[in-house]
Amino acid sequence: MGDYEPERVLSAPASMCKDPLNISNETSGVLYHQLRQKPLNIVGGKGSYLISDEGLEILDATCGAAVSCLGHSDKRVHEAIMDQLQKIPYCYSLYFTNSAAENLSRILVESTGGKMSRVFISSSGTEAVEASVKMAMQYFRELPTPQPQRVKFISRKQSYHGNTLGSLAVGHHVARRAIYESILTKNVTHVSQCYPYRDMKAGESVEAYIGRLAMELEDEFQRLGPDTVCAFVAETMAGATLGCQPALPGYLKAMKEVCERHGALFILDEVMSGMGRTGTLHAWEQEGVVPDLQTIAKGLGAGYAPIAGLLVNKRVVDTLTRGTGAFAHSQTYQGHPVSCAAAYKVQQIIQEDNLLPNVRVMGEYLGSLLREKLGGHPHVGDIRGRGLFWAMEFVRNRETKESYPPSQKIAWTLHTTGLKPQHAISLMPGNGGADGVNGDHICLAPPYNTTKEEIEMIVERTVNVIQEVLG
Repeated sequence: MGDYEPERVLSAPASMCKDPLNISNETSGVLYHQLRQKPLNIVGGKGSYLISDEGLEILDATCGAAVSCLGHSDKRVHEAIMDQLQKIPYCYSLYFTNSAAENLSRILVESTGGKMSRVFISSSGTEAVEASVKMAMQYFRELPTPQPQRVKFISRKQSYHGNTLGSLAVGHHVARRAIYESILTKNVTHVSQCYPYRDMKAGESVEAYIGRLAMELEDEFQRLGPDTVCAFVAETMAGATLGCQPALPGYLKAMKEVCERHGALFILDEVMSGMGRTGTLHAWEQEGVVPDLQTIAKGLGAGYAPIAGLLVNKRVVDTLTRGTGAFAHSQTYQGHPVSCAAAYKVQQIIQEDNLLPNVRVMGEYLGSLLREKLGGHPHVGDIRGRGLFWAMEFVRNRETKESYPPSQKIAWTLHTTGLKPQHAISLMPGNGGADGVNGDHICLAPPYNTTKEEIEMIVERTVNVIQEVLG
């Protein structure tokens, strides 16, 4: 899901706070994330660049939170939005449908070859995850022989699935959960991530490691009671919380087999990794699996309007159709016409401009260039990614993989250093990947239409930032 800054940092480093007593910000009505620091004010954007009110042009190497996949200010999307505004800006989906939602849903279903047969369109990835949890529970109540006892979910450590109470409980972002633990639902448990950099044992083969993770999931089913588990939830490719960790070949297939053995649903969160970010429109296309429920968001609408979706497997839709015939969930802005029109145009552009091959080619170039320039850096422990979604994990010692202490705020410092005029690059910081508390990384997620020259500039500026902070 949408990780932006390290949540363990309750305030930015003191050097970045011009007014730690918040006097200068009293005139603002905005509740900034960092209450004692006003962020840069962005007044424009063009292509891969953001423009501040002071005229600073910032290379947006992360598309925000892996969102602006077409870059900024594509006039074709602007025109689609204006056209829809003039037709109908809003209608309530509890009573009506609209052509924009119909068009978008149709191409999404077609993109899965019909394996996912319906789409629930919401406004954020968090909302899509909430909807997936609700739908999973409803599914088991509407089977010909209902299984209402299936109310437990299994997710993964160092994962992120959203910030509302339900989605926060499914995820495992330790810092974001911390103060809300007492009110989070207790029907979610967590197993290990697929995290070979830290968790594969010396001499362990990929097959053995995957087998060990599958057995851990099996053991958790047995501990909970196999017939009480509703679903297993995982990011198809771990996002900003763990730092762009692709699944090892065969891993997700092995996890799905455990779910199928016990009749539980298999939910894949592609809010961050989906809609082309990893080189195919759906990240699961590269894994040899098809989910029962799939969440999408960021690359769906490229940031032009708030939009997300829950794609529903045909067998789940058929069960609900034969049962009550309705999804027991709704939201005011679901299927919003303007958002759907924007997303439909974004998806048309991705197809018409043939951008997915560019994601694959430029992604390979980005990965190879990062390894060439930073592979030998004494404080870069791991470089990992797929498509245009890459991360570097930082360590004090490459041999021991010792993380920097959280108090040093390495990832956040890299981000703020990148925003200095001499670097002018936006990097996505993350932390807690190592064990939920320790571990720092930064992510790169350029737009799908990025060029070789931009990739080289991103790597050059990233290297310069790392050298300034870590030597």
